[in-house]
Amino acid sequence: MPDPAGRWQALLILAAALLLGMTAWFSATAVVPQLRAGWALSPGAAAWMTIAVQLGFVIGALASAVFNIADRMAPRRLMFYGALLAAISNAALLLAPPVALAVLLRVLTGIGLASVYPPALKAMATWFKLKRGTALGIMVGALTLGSGAPHLVNGLGGLDWRVVIAASSIMSFAGGVIARYLGRDGPFDFPRAVFDPRKAWQVFSDRPVRLACIGYFGHMWELYAMWAWFGVFLGDVLDRNAFEAPRALGAVATFAAIGVGAVGCWVGGILGDRWGRGKATVLAMVVSGGCALIIGFIPTTAWPLILIVGLIWGFWVVADSAQFSTAITELGDQRYVGTALTLQQAIGYVLTIPTIWLIPIVHESMGWSYAFALLALGPLVGTIAMRKLAQIENAPARGGPASRLP
Repeated sequence: MPDPAGRWQALLILAAALLLGMTAWFSATAVVPQLRAGWALSPGAAAWMTIAVQLGFVIGALASAVFNIADRMAPRRLMFYGALLAAISNAALLLAPPVALAVLLRVLTGIGLASVYPPALKAMATWFKLKRGTALGIMVGALTLGSGAPHLVNGLGGLDWRVVIAASSIMSFAGGVIARYLGRDGPFDFPRAVFDPRKAWQVFSDRPVRLACIGYFGHMWELYAMWAWFGVFLGDVLDRNAFEAPRALGAVATFAAIGVGAVGCWVGGILGDRWGRGKATVLAMVVSGGCALIIGFIPTTAWPLILIVGLIWGFWVVADSAQFSTAITELGDQRYVGTALTLQQAIGYVLTIPTIWLIPIVHESMGWSYAFALLALGPLVGTIAMRKLAQIENAPARGGPASRLP
């Protein structure tokens, strides 16, 4: 059955809903520098303002997986409730609460966003079968642009934190409204599940799904640490080359390195649909892992080469992201696709925390070269897993997972 008419309009609506709905996450990165000054935050407290959102996302995703929420509730309705919680929690920062309460509000924001991202991918999968990888790649690409936007804002001089918080809260709520009331479900709907908490942990008993998850975990080991620390690294490089305002220039260049990943997601989706998820993700991880290995060893005087490698890295480091989720929608138990997606993302985001924490430690003791080389361990493990998945994808006649496509 071909993909239905109206699918690209549905993609546009859901991509807009996802980008707007997740804005409350991006706001933390944009305003933390101002909050450090205005609220007299210690470096540790400032870090928690960012980390708390990721912890909240993990908590919300695990709860959703255990209780099969993403498979028992319509995904667009779940997106609305999640965006509403995120918007309210984010807006409460305007009251300038004590730091401990502010961190708790960021946790609640993350919990809400855990009901926005995975359900959006599931909802979009109901519209596409032949070009599902491309569609989900475009959605993750929109999210990638949103992730890079705070760097552009900071590079251009920033905005008052109250304006950022208010605007991001409104946009998050608007994203939920768009998903709930303007979006529609496609014809490739997933069966409605019944409550079964065992399904969360049985995800990994299915070998193809387990391999796709391992690939995603390796990808996440690298991705967020690269996004978090590339700007600092580039600012150091520009500073050593006596650039005027190196931090501002580094922030704008970081936006370019992250933003180019939106195109990478689209290309990764096209390759995933043509080659299969395994082969496409292996290419992305080999290139991104190679960039992680070499970029820190390039002499700082060769800053144009560093920027070029950084752009290549930014393109491929996220090009495979949507393909791991697409594999789950194709290979997993169709009744519990939402549960599998949510658990996959929960564990993946847990793995972002140690690498974000380790990079500055390794940098202080051994330099940027070894700090970034550490990230290549993730793509190495992910490549091994996805090569095995590619072998399964290429063998449908032997009872492979192709028969499970909805």
